[in-house]
Amino acid sequence: MIRFRFSATLLALLALAGHSRPGTAQSLRGSLASVDRMYDKAVQDGLTFYENTNDVRWAAARGELVQLRTDHGYALRKVAFPYVRPATLEFVERLSDGYDHACGQSLIVTSGVRPETRQPANSSHRSVHPTGMAVDLHRPTNWQCLTWLRRELLALEGTGVIEATEEHHPAHFHVAVFGGEYMRFARIQAEERPTVMIVARTAAPAPSKHYKVREGDSLWSIAQMHSTSVRELVAANRLGRTKIRPGQTLVIPSH
Repeated sequence: MIRFRFSATLLALLALAGHSRPGTAQSLRGSLASVDRMYDKAVQDGLTFYENTNDVRWAAARGELVQLRTDHGYALRKVAFPYVRPATLEFVERLSDGYDHACGQSLIVTSGVRPETRQPANSSHRSVHPTGMAVDLHRPTNWQCLTWLRRELLALEGTGVIEATEEHHPAHFHVAVFGGEYMRFARIQAEERPTVMIVARTAAPAPSKHYKVREGDSLWSIAQMHSTSVRELVAANRLGRTKIRPGQTLVIPSH
């Protein structure tokens, strides 16, 4: 699995490129305005608010939701439904790499998608957890790790690709990932790696394979068939969305 660390230069570039929210003071304290931003973004992007367990399972089968996996550098703790949107998975994997590098520990995810019938009694009726765009992250007790995580979430929120809140009852970070904006961020960051790509070419990598999409296929099923991930398929094909159509030809990343 290819891993990445966040670049302060890139974050500043994205902010200058218009991803920041002018006039909005950045904070992890949360507010009604923050809840509204997350909810309005989910509605604007046409995301489905999954009602029950079966809805989540069908969404995963269709590739709308992808699975959080503990062998990708982060840990899961009491996660009832380990599925999220593809962009949210990308966020978790990138953040976990930086977190491990900064403090030598695994990032811990405590919640992924949560259907409406499984929402806690004190949750907001405008919660975006039922869409799979949000995750909850364990609040580290180590001060160095906590400081790093707060700084990274604030920086990303400043670019307009996420909305993050530090909750206290229980203590955790709630993060909603804005899919289209975050995937553009990921593609730009991947382009920061030209020297890595040059070194890789000298090792004579295997030629890329191609696959023609058939009726009933999803990115998730194609990824499973070729031992890759939805994240890598999206990156290799520069997909701006997770929907694919029969007859479409996809590049299968080589390993």
